[in-house]
Amino acid sequence: MQAADILILSNGPGEVTTWVRPVVKALRQQLGDDRSQIRISVLLSPCPNATGKEAAIAQSYPEVDRVQSAEHFFPFLLWGTTAQNWDWRDKGVVVFLGGDQFFPVVIGKRLGYRTVVYAEWEARWHRWIDRFGVMKPEMMAQIPQKYADKLAVVGDLMADVGEERENNPQSQTPTPNSQLELIGLLPGSKSAKLAQGVPLTLAIAQSIHAQRPQTRFVIPVAPTLDFSTLAHFANPQQNPLIQQLGWGEAQLIVPHPDTPDKAWLETPSGLCIELWRKFPAHDLLSQCHLCLTTVGANTAELGSLAVPMIVLLPTQQLDAMRAWDGLPGILARLPGIGSGLIRIINLIMIQQILRQKRLFSWPNIWAKKEIVPELFGKIQPCEVAQRVVDYLEHPEQLEEMRSRLRSVRGQPGAAQKLAQLVQQELYL
Repeated sequence: MQAADILILSNGPGEVTTWVRPVVKALRQQLGDDRSQIRISVLLSPCPNATGKEAAIAQSYPEVDRVQSAEHFFPFLLWGTTAQNWDWRDKGVVVFLGGDQFFPVVIGKRLGYRTVVYAEWEARWHRWIDRFGVMKPEMMAQIPQKYADKLAVVGDLMADVGEERENNPQSQTPTPNSQLELIGLLPGSKSAKLAQGVPLTLAIAQSIHAQRPQTRFVIPVAPTLDFSTLAHFANPQQNPLIQQLGWGEAQLIVPHPDTPDKAWLETPSGLCIELWRKFPAHDLLSQCHLCLTTVGANTAELGSLAVPMIVLLPTQQLDAMRAWDGLPGILARLPGIGSGLIRIINLIMIQQILRQKRLFSWPNIWAKKEIVPELFGKIQPCEVAQRVVDYLEHPEQLEEMRSRLRSVRGQPGAAQKLAQLVQQELYL
C-alpha cells in the first residue's frame, strides 16, 4: 500500500471539538494506526469565533500527527508553504471540516489530492470537489443532477456526540441522576460572551439556590479556557458589568495546589459552582437536569445529548454581539466601526430579530421551531431562575423537552461514513 497523507481543514472551536475529533478517530479505526502509511495533518483557517487554542486542542488528539494554527493559513493557501515546511506524500485526500468550501478546491489542486467535503447545510463547488458527505437527504435535491453521484448522505456529525456516549460502556450513569439535582452553566468561551455570561449565570444560580438549596451547579469549562481566565469575569474589579448590572460575582477557590483541576467558584453567599475540566464533558452534561447556555456549538452538543436547556441571549452589553454568528456579528466586527455605531446597528438588528422571531440555537434551527426556550433581550436573572425552578418542579416538562431533542437529532454514524468516503477516494 502506498503511503498517503490526509489533510483536514477546519477552523473554529466548535468544529475542532465536535467534528474533527470524531472524524480522526474514525479515520484511524478505518485506515489503521501505522503513521508510516497514513499520516493525518490538521490545518486551521481563521475564524471569527476562534479562541487561539484550537491548534493545541487538535494537537491533543492522539490520532493527529501534525497541526498548523490559523495565523499561518493564508501563506499556505497562496503559496503552498507551511510554517514548518511540511513535506507531502504523493498520494492524499483533503477533508473539509469547517471554513470556506473553496479552500479544499485550491489546496486539493495544489497538492494533487482528492477532496472530500462534509456539507452540513450546503454543498458548493460541485464541479471541482470529488465527494461530498451531506448531513440530510434533502440536500441531494439542491444540486444539479449531473453531480448527484458525488454526494452521499452520511448523517450528522453532532449526533455522534450522543451516540459515542450511549455506546461507551463506562458512560451508563442514569440520565439524569435522580438523586442529584444538577444544573449546568455554559456561559461561553470568548471574552465578549463571558463578560455577560459568567455574572449572569452566577446571579441565576444564586436565585435558584435561594429557593432550592439542594440544587448543585457546575461549569464544564471550555478546553480553550483556564480557570483563572474564567474567574476573571466573575471578579467585579476586573469585570465592570458586575457592578453596572448588579449581577453575580465569585472568587476562584483551588483548595490544593497539587490538584489544580479540582476547583470551584464561590459567591459571597457561600454558593459553590464546581469547575469541570475533563473534556469532552458528555457524561457530566448527560447528568444535568437542565443547562443554561449561550448560543453556539454547545447548543448542538446539548441537543445531541438530549439535555434540556434554556438558551440565553442577553442584550444588556451590545458589544457582546461581536461574538454572535451571522450578520450582527459581521457588522460589529468591521474595522473602523466605533462603539456608538455598533450600538445603533445592534439596536436595529435587535428590532429586526424580534420581528422575524429568528431562531439561534441549533436544536431550534433543526426543528424549524422553538423546542428549547430562547430568552432574548434584557434578561433578568430572577425571572430566568423562576423559569428554571418551574421546570424542576415539573419534571414531566423536562422529559418532554428531552424527547423533542431526541426527535430532531440527526442520524449518527456520520464520522464512520465520512471515513469510508475518504478511504474510497484514497484508493481510487
